[in-house]
Amino acid sequence: MFFIRKTESLRSPWNKGRIIGQKPPLKPKHVWAIRTRLQMDEKWRDLAMFNVGIDSKLRGCDLVTLRLEDIAPQGLSIDRATVMQRKTGRPVTFEISEYARSAVTRYLAALSADNQNYLFPSRGRPEQPISTRQYARLVSIWVESIGLDPRRYGTHSIRRTKAALIYKKTGNLRAVQLLLGHSKL
Repeated sequence: MFFIRKTESLRSPWNKGRIIGQKPPLKPKHVWAIRTRLQMDEKWRDLAMFNVGIDSKLRGCDLVTLRLEDIAPQGLSIDRATVMQRKTGRPVTFEISEYARSAVTRYLAALSADNQNYLFPSRGRPEQPISTRQYARLVSIWVESIGLDPRRYGTHSIRRTKAALIYKKTGNLRAVQLLLGHSKL
């Protein structure tokens, strides 16, 4: 006896139309294009977040929870900061470039005085940091504003950008491991 299987409605796969896998780092021309766009639009918070994200090489969850005293104690941006990573529990030290320091200084001038905790507070709840999801939305907006496909780039692209440039210049994988705070090569 033969059974004829009734054709079920085919569901589309969860990743149809999505780009999956590792997202590439931004190229230097993309970094400059985003910086220029944010400056022209006078989006000081976004510019500070972008520059600190590039320099710090922190994961999104660590970047959004940066505190004022981590980057700008007494309202002045510092040259070097050390932050404890949430994923690994290990400290990572990073230098803050002049671009990031000036962006943070300009952003702090516009920041409300009642915020004493987070560098990037939530607009709805100033006592909390912005969410990692909101940070991901911002990255998509930044990338799309310069004509790139936002599906190809994400928050980890920001983290990987400076590390990729350093590896390209030096070829030193151990240095990149230390910069990113990875425990294994």
